[in-house]
Amino acid sequence: MMRVVVVTGGNRGIGAAVAERFRAAGDQVIAPGRADCDVTDEAAVSAFFGGLGPIDVLVNNAGVSTSAPLARSTLADWNAQFEVNATGAFLCTRAVLPGMRERGTGRVVTVASTAGHVGYRYTAGYTASKHAAVGLMRAVAAEVAGTGVTANAVCPAFVRTDMTTTSMARISERTGRGEADAEAALAAASPLGRLLEPDEVAFAVTFLAAAESAAINGQTLVLDGGGIQL
Repeated sequence: MMRVVVVTGGNRGIGAAVAERFRAAGDQVIAPGRADCDVTDEAAVSAFFGGLGPIDVLVNNAGVSTSAPLARSTLADWNAQFEVNATGAFLCTRAVLPGMRERGTGRVVTVASTAGHVGYRYTAGYTASKHAAVGLMRAVAAEVAGTGVTANAVCPAFVRTDMTTTSMARISERTGRGEADAEAALAAASPLGRLLEPDEVAFAVTFLAAAESAAINGQTLVLDGGGIQL
């Protein structure tokens, strides 16, 4: 049966791959970018979701990142990452959850990061915001347990996206190394020895959103080749 799926930040990178997988399965997909729905704006989120009707699946994918040593991290960068990565997931989840609970069915999947489990140098704001996103997911999962609604997260290592390209450019700028060396440095952080492809993350998202995944709730699916042992 066709479901209605919302993928925030669904116009590029991981979000675009997630949206395409759901469409290929026959679902109706709404994939707003920031211009369509600023997930940090409470009124904008309320208006956007209020005009959609029942939502079967929400994928909290919108995300941002910056990197700098803690001493050079600005409050503006810290706040910006929390507003998108954590508050955005909160506002969107809050918008769809009452309807899902009323209907007794629904899936909320948050695209977090391995940074939601461990700390990485120079990513205080990003790491803290992804920990917050994972904590939010777990709190929601506890609230909806046994209702037919589930909340889970996927936590990938570095994925080949525009965001990662920007990270590689920053590494190159700081170290003077070429982008190929920068990519190798990021790949070395994962036992896979390579970057993930967006469709690998999309597969994990659609798995957690499947009807057959009704018994999976409050879990983080780590995609890093086995580096993080939970």
